Amino acid sequence: MSGTQAVTVVVLEQVLDAFNRHDLDAIMAFFAEDATLDTPRGADPWGSRYVGKAAVREGLAARFAGIPDVRYSDDRHWVCADRGVSEWLLTGTTMAGERVAVRGCDHWEFRDGLIARKDSYWKIIG
Repeated sequence: MSGTQAVTVVVLEQVLDAFNRHDLDAIMAFFAEDATLDTPRGADPWGSRYVGKAAVREGLAARFAGIPDVRYSDDRHWVCADRGVSEWLLTGTTMAGERVAVRGCDHWEFRDGLIARKDSYWKIIG
């Protein structure tokens, strides 16, 4: 993805497709060098935060390692200027054999056509 490309719903669908293929190279092509990733779980109110492209890649690799068959479906997306939202159903099985099925969303912020921030939220089950 080029830094001058307009961000559209189609771009978010392409990002989701790369996630479902577990293709870290394709995913990271959408991210800015100084991007941040906030994940749902962690010790801080924002979960765990990864700062910089290398750290974001590490955080996403940990997701794929923790839920090796993770898949996002039942998705919808919207974009307005430099912000967007993706809603989805995450399914998969953890390394411990626990089946996961949660609704969630990503809040996206873009800069120069690239993802500057991805902030993920999951429904808490239980």
